[in-house]
Amino acid sequence: MYDTILVPTDGSEPATAAVESALALADRFDASLRAINVVEFADLSDEVAGETSSHVAERATPILESITERAADRGIPVSTEIVETTDAVHRAIVDDAADHDADLIVMGTHGRTGLDRIALGSVAERTLRVSPVPVVTVSEDASVDPDLDSVLVPTDGSEGADAAADHGIALCEATGAALHVVHVVDLTPIWGSAESAAILDALEESGRRAVDDVIRRTQAADLRSTEASVLSGTPARSIVDYAADHDVDLIVMGTHGRTGLDRYLLGSVAEHVVRLADRPVLTLSPSSED
Repeated sequence: MYDTILVPTDGSEPATAAVESALALADRFDASLRAINVVEFADLSDEVAGETSSHVAERATPILESITERAADRGIPVSTEIVETTDAVHRAIVDDAADHDADLIVMGTHGRTGLDRIALGSVAERTLRVSPVPVVTVSEDASVDPDLDSVLVPTDGSEGADAAADHGIALCEATGAALHVVHVVDLTPIWGSAESAAILDALEESGRRAVDDVIRRTQAADLRSTEASVLSGTPARSIVDYAADHDVDLIVMGTHGRTGLDRYLLGSVAEHVVRLADRPVLTLSPSSED
């Protein structure tokens, strides 16, 4: 399912968790691993850039060497590189993924700042917004378990949600994981509305159609089990709470969704879920499944 996995790292705790997750996934899917340390040289003089480059190499080399050794111990093909760029860090990561045919990026969600930073934390969110390949975000407390037992796919029936559903179904089929499908009816826009009952009924019906569509997509797959629910509340919080209550191992979401009273915006919700979740989140755009 994955052939080449890219992991940016700076040696911080979230980055270390991302590396461990990337190694586990590479081992699970017989993929090769590419580990990079990115440094941004925008608006630096040649002298300062040269000094920064030397500093980065001194710090990053042992980190990348350690990853090489750990990959070798597991028999995982690995390549490493210190990537120097004048572009935004998230753009350098996406470009590196394209240049090396990576089909999955694994990132920590918090990291260092300053001249020696790599793309972590808020930059991870920028990466998942523009990446043409799926991005798995992890924190130091949320490494990926390669023996996935359950996967959660939130849906709003949009193209982005459909892409996430297809990816989640494929993951479940490949790993034997159970699939959970949810739609969250966002009640916020209808509070105080004179027609709130009718609107709520319409929202719930729309949610059921979105969930049923995903269930239909599973019919051709050999899945262990599937559970579907229509929830109500704040979308991001409801998704995170559901994942915790059902001990879900991975949340799979689209980064583009529908807007309007009858749907929530999956894109912004996905970013909120990444910030709130205490477990890994895989995000992807519709183009990821082309």
